[in-house]
Amino acid sequence: MPADKVAITIERTLLQRLDRLVAQKRFPSRSRAIQEAVEEKLHRLEHGRLAREAAKLDRGFEQNLAEEGMAGESAWPEY
Repeated sequence: MPADKVAITIERTLLQRLDRLVAQKRFPSRSRAIQEAVEEKLHRLEHGRLAREAAKLDRGFEQNLAEEGMAGESAWPEY
């Protein structure tokens, strides 16, 4: 996958912690560690939003809506 180079500013103590992980071979490089951290954070934010939106749904209303859609069908179609 293509990648772009960016410059960031990071707290020194955080960078030292990151460098320890690289030295311990937990990550092959600073860049890879930061990329994985960003990917994980974005994943959490995206899925957290989905969960919040799903929590807003009225379960009973959604069930009734689904059952209405099935009311005209007497049986599952044959394949």
